[in-house]
Amino acid sequence: MNNSSERYIPLVVTVGQVAIFPYYIIWLKEVSLTFTLFAWLFATYSFAAAWGYRVFQSKKNKNNSYIPLIYAGMGFVYILVGCIKNSFEYLPYAVLLLQVILGLLQGYFRAWHIEQKTYRLHTVHHYLIVGVTMIGLSFVKIISPVVFITVFGSLLCMCGFWDLIRKKKADLL
Repeated sequence: MNNSSERYIPLVVTVGQVAIFPYYIIWLKEVSLTFTLFAWLFATYSFAAAWGYRVFQSKKNKNNSYIPLIYAGMGFVYILVGCIKNSFEYLPYAVLLLQVILGLLQGYFRAWHIEQKTYRLHTVHHYLIVGVTMIGLSFVKIISPVVFITVFGSLLCMCGFWDLIRKKKADLL
């Protein structure tokens, strides 16, 4: 655990996901238009997350986890959420697809993260940092939650690319 990226990127991802999730739920509620559709879309996310968790747990070689691609994939989904306009008729289908992809990736990430040596340390820091982050975000006045979601998506993509570059350099040495 001598690499700080290996230590801090999973913490940034977990804290960011928890801090951004209320904004994501607001966005999901806005595009759903009815509580029933919102509930079904959220259920889809939960089932996909369970599927992602199971996919990772069933891997024989857990060291080859493609985690940088998982970070970038989650980031890409959040960026797509930021780009979606609420005015087209296929919106529920697009959101359903995004829910499945995001749930699958987050479930996979969670399963990978609990296998890491720093998970227990991250759990303690996670609660503390999320509390401070949520208090800080409560003072920021932005009209749309999409701004927060898009910025977090960009951060996740950067983490994924950084981790990928770091792993490529480590493989070369």
